[in-house]
Amino acid sequence: MGVTIKDVAQAAQVSVASVSRVLNGHDTVTEETRDHILAVMKKLRYVPHVGARSLSTSLTDTVGVLLPDLYGEFFSEMIRGIDGAARSRGLHLLVASLHGDADEAAAAIRTMRGRVDGLIVMSPHVDAEFLSEHLPEHLPIVLLNNGAGGSQYSSLSIDNYSAAAQMVRHLAGCGHKRIAFITGPKLNFEAQERLRGYRAAMAEMLPGVPEQIFEGDFSEESGARVGQQLAATGERPDALFAANDMMAIGAQLALTQAGLSIPRDIALAGFDDIPIARYVSPALTTVRVPIAELGVRALERLTELVGRSGDGAASAQTLEAELVVRGSSK
Repeated sequence: MGVTIKDVAQAAQVSVASVSRVLNGHDTVTEETRDHILAVMKKLRYVPHVGARSLSTSLTDTVGVLLPDLYGEFFSEMIRGIDGAARSRGLHLLVASLHGDADEAAAAIRTMRGRVDGLIVMSPHVDAEFLSEHLPEHLPIVLLNNGAGGSQYSSLSIDNYSAAAQMVRHLAGCGHKRIAFITGPKLNFEAQERLRGYRAAMAEMLPGVPEQIFEGDFSEESGARVGQQLAATGERPDALFAANDMMAIGAQLALTQAGLSIPRDIALAGFDDIPIARYVSPALTTVRVPIAELGVRALERLTELVGRSGDGAASAQTLEAELVVRGSSK
């Protein structure tokens, strides 16, 4: 059996209650006593028992993160932001991906019950009603890019609508009239907002010019399929705007493999500004989303709710995105 809290108390010549107060961060212990107890813990190589501590504090020091996928640079950047903010606070992450439908989302959420102090959730299948059905009423939750938190849950999102409209205005300003768009998944809130922004800006900037919309699913493969389709037709648009960078990069590969030159034969733009976007050739014009910062802010907001350092009321924050013009659209 390892060193116990009683062993620490005996070696430090203090009460077990004093050691417990130090472990739980209470401010009722003098600085001198705290330093003495911590020094004894270090000398004895005492490791606090997380399970026992959680019983006394009702906290696990663990945050649950539920994302639609763990594959790709977008989600890598998201997790990087959340993880960095969590580690700086001594917190652990329990991460799961939601590839399927609402039933799979419900199953993943149920596995988090009792194991986390709060949840960060990004899923097209999750809204306020869904969460209230599957989670304890007072579990802190922050929704990412969802738009369905209502007044019950805090949310963080990007102004996808305005950013997509800004991209269409940029392409039209470059002289492109026939601007095509590759959509994201139908049930995805971000994808729908980006499509709405495309349509609004087309009506504003190019009235009478028909929309040209291709279905995608945020994957590189779906972008490549659209690129192959456009390369095989003689009636190509002047510009192609994809709802995320992965689809734009897939389309770029297919178009260049077919012998077309970007942007001479067709201009290209994406959305997100994932790290690889600046390294493809030509570099990709895109909308810069502060992906890692979004993760950091979500974790910060969640810790406020867990610790109730704020008023505990639900809040909705919207981060602005930035147009980044590179060689693929000039």
